[in-house]
Amino acid sequence: MFTGIVESMGRLVAIEPDGTNLTFTFESDIAQELKIDQSLSHNGVCLTVVEVLTDITDAKDNNQTHTAVRYKVTAIDETLKKTNLGNLGIGDKVNLERCMPANGRFDGHIVQGHVDQTGVCTALEDQNGSWLISFEYDASTNNITVEKGSICVNGVSLTVVNSKDNGFSVAIIPYTWEHTNFHQLTVGKVVNLEFDILGKYMQRILQKR
Repeated sequence: MFTGIVESMGRLVAIEPDGTNLTFTFESDIAQELKIDQSLSHNGVCLTVVEVLTDITDAKDNNQTHTAVRYKVTAIDETLKKTNLGNLGIGDKVNLERCMPANGRFDGHIVQGHVDQTGVCTALEDQNGSWLISFEYDASTNNITVEKGSICVNGVSLTVVNSKDNGFSVAIIPYTWEHTNFHQLTVGKVVNLEFDILGKYMQRILQKR
């Protein structure tokens, strides 16, 4: 389980096809703390660390060696079809979050790491210190948002504003803009959406009644 509070960003350095699956290699400043079989959220998608790599290279600026730690995760075909991971290219950044510890604080909301569907960015508005970002999604899936409710976009826990049947907006503060991959977002870009699990349960119960 996750909370939607991004710890770090990972940079994609390699993609390896494996049948219908893709194995991704990322660099990150938390990579040295990862272990094989650990769950890690990538743009809101829970993936398992399958390998941790240590790559030692010479730094050109001071002739000293530094250690760059990388790790690998594999996304199966079903995950690639339902998320934006299949759109990633070398050099792209993803939002990373490790699972919430049992004694951790809930700073965001309950995030499972199971993306419900993708959405598309339709507008980015600079509001002189913050950003108002709008998204649309396929409403036929029956996923919903509510005003001031929670939504997970690319693994980031955010509060919904301007909720409508097939879209919503979120307000991004400067810290979130700089420390997530939202600063790379452009109109037309695909994002991963995970809707509030409590809302999904309530909707299912009401549908049965």
